Amino acid sequence: MSDRSQFRLLAERRFGPFFGVQFLGAMNDNVFKQALVILLAYQTASFTTMSSDTLQNVAQALFVLPFFLFSATAGQLADKYEKASLITVTVAIELGCMALGALGLLTHNLGLLLGALFLGGVQSTLFGPVKYAILPQHLRETEIVGGNGLVEMGTSVAILAGMIYGGWMVTQPGWGVWGVALSTMAFSAAGIALSRLIPLAPAADPGLRINWNPLTETWRNLRFARRNRTVFLSILGISWFWFYGSMFVTQFPNFSRNILAADEHVVTLLLIVFSIGIGVGSLLCERLSGHKVEIGLVPFGSIGLTVFGIDLWLAASAHVAHGPVSLGDFMRDPGHWRLLADLLLIGLFGGFYIVPLYALIQTRSEPSHRSRIIAANNILNAVFMVAAAALAVGLFQAGLTIPQLFLVTALLNAAVAVYIYTLVPEFLMRFLVWMLIHSVYRLEKSGLERIPEEGPALIVCNHVSFVDALVIAAACRRPIRFVMDHRIFRLPVLSFVFRTGRAIPIASAKEDPAMMERAFAEVGKALRDGDLVAIFPEGRITDTGELHPFRPGVKRILEATPVPVVPIALRGLWGSFFSRKDGAAMTKPWRLVPLRKIGIAVGELVSAAAASPDALQADVLALRGEWK
Repeated sequence: MSDRSQFRLLAERRFGPFFGVQFLGAMNDNVFKQALVILLAYQTASFTTMSSDTLQNVAQALFVLPFFLFSATAGQLADKYEKASLITVTVAIELGCMALGALGLLTHNLGLLLGALFLGGVQSTLFGPVKYAILPQHLRETEIVGGNGLVEMGTSVAILAGMIYGGWMVTQPGWGVWGVALSTMAFSAAGIALSRLIPLAPAADPGLRINWNPLTETWRNLRFARRNRTVFLSILGISWFWFYGSMFVTQFPNFSRNILAADEHVVTLLLIVFSIGIGVGSLLCERLSGHKVEIGLVPFGSIGLTVFGIDLWLAASAHVAHGPVSLGDFMRDPGHWRLLADLLLIGLFGGFYIVPLYALIQTRSEPSHRSRIIAANNILNAVFMVAAAALAVGLFQAGLTIPQLFLVTALLNAAVAVYIYTLVPEFLMRFLVWMLIHSVYRLEKSGLERIPEEGPALIVCNHVSFVDALVIAAACRRPIRFVMDHRIFRLPVLSFVFRTGRAIPIASAKEDPAMMERAFAEVGKALRDGDLVAIFPEGRITDTGELHPFRPGVKRILEATPVPVVPIALRGLWGSFFSRKDGAAMTKPWRLVPLRKIGIAVGELVSAAAASPDALQADVLALRGEWK
C-alpha cells in the first residue's frame, strides 16, 4: 500500500480499534434488525394483527425516534467527557439491548422486541456524536476523507455481513432464533473488549453544564448549527440522504415479497447489493477527491441517486411476477439484473454524496461544539427518517405501489438537490471544477504541501489558458480568491464558478482605473482577513507558450500587505482546447482530448522582501521547465 493509502489507518491504534468497535456495532444491529424484519414480514400473524406494510414502517419510526428525543443530550455528553470511555459505555448499553431483544425473539413477544428496537435507537443516539467527533481528534486533515470513507465502507460491509448472517440464522429451523439471540450478545461483548484499546480523546468542553431538558437543548443545538450556513445546509443534505435511503431500504422486504414474488433470501440479496454500492462509493471518494474534502462529489452523487432511482421504478414497473421465486431462480433471470444494477449504482452514488458532507461538517465546525453540531445532524436525520416513514404510510394508504414510491422519492431528490445547490452554489461550483479535472484533464501534482494550511499568502502563477484558475482550485485544499481579467471573469458558465469562488475582477489602468483600484483594495482586505489570494502577474494569457514579463502589480500588493508568496507553475496546458496556441482559444474542438495529462508544481515559499517580479518569474519558469 502507498504511504498515503487510507487502508494504512486500519493498522494504527488511533483508528483501528475504533473502526472495529463501530464495525461490530453496525453488524450486530443488523443481525438483530434483519432477523426481526424477516420474522415480521413472513410471520406477521404470529406477532400481531397489524398489516405487514404498516408494521415495517412503524418499526423503522420507533428505531429512529430516540435520535430526535436524545441527540441533544448525547451531543453534550460527547463534548463534556472523554470520548474513548463514552464509547465503552455505549457498547455496554448495546449488550443490555441485545439481551432484551433475545428474550423477545425467544418468546415471540412483540412488545419486548419493539422495546429492544427503541433502546437500540437510544444506544445509537449516544454513539453517533462520539463516532464522528472522535475522528478529527485522531486523524489529520488530509486523512479525514479517507477515514470517513473507511467508516462508511465498514458500516456498509458490517450491514452486509449482519444482514447475511441474521437473515440466514433466523431461517434455520429449530435453533435459528436461539442462534440470533446468543450471537448478538457475543458481538456486543467483543465490542466492549475492543473499545478498551481506543486511545484517549480528551473532552472538547469539560466545563460544559449539561442541560437535561431535551426540548430546549435540541432547539439550542439547531440554532447553533445554523450559525455556519454551509455546515447547516450540509446537515440538511445528510438528513435528506437518510430520508432517501430509509424510503428505499424499509420497503425491501415487502418489495421482494409482494412485487418480485420472491422469498426472504432475496430480501437479503437486495440489501447486500445496496450496501456493497455504498461501500465502494465511500472508498472511491478518497481517490476521486485527491485526499481533500471535495464537495464537488456531492452534486455528482445526487445526480446518480435520481437517475438510478427512476430507472429502478421503470425496471420494477416492467417486472412480471412468476410466483414464488427462490434466490437461485431470481439470480438466473436476466430480467432481475437491471434491478440489482440500479440498487448497486444507487448505493455507489450515495457514497459519493454522503462522505464529503460528513467530512465537511467535521472540518468546518468549531471543535468545542463539534459533538453538538453532529448531534444537531442526528436530530434532523431522525426528523427526516420519521417523516419518510410517515410519508410512506400515507402514500400506501393513498393507493401508491412500492415502485411508485421509489419514483416519488427519486423525483423529490432532484427537487431537493436543485434547492440546496441554489442556496449554496459552492457545491455546484466545485462540481464543475471537479468534472473539468476528471473528464478533460488528468492532473499530476507536485509540492502541494508547500501551500500554507492557514493564514494569508499570495499565489503567483503563469497564465496559459482560460481554465488556469479552475485547475489550481481543483488541486488546492484551501479556498482561493483569484484575481483575474474582468473579461475572463464574465465568460459564460465560468463566470458562475468565479463569482461563487469570490474571484476579484481587475482591469488595466488604461481600461478602467476605478476597477483596478477596487481590485487592489479587495486583495489587501482578503490578505488581511487571512485568505489565500492568487494572481497571474503576466496580466494576460500567453499566446506564445512562453512567460510574459511579470508586471509590477505583485510588488504593489506585497508593499501594502507583506505576506509569504507561493510560486506555482502550470504545465501541459499549452496547446489544449482552452489555450491560445495557433489562434483564438476554444475554437478547435479536436483539442478536447479526454484526460489530457497536465501538471501543477508548487515551489518553496518566498518572503515578501525577496519577492521581486523578476525573481518570482524566474522561480515559476524553473518550476515549469520545458513542459509547457
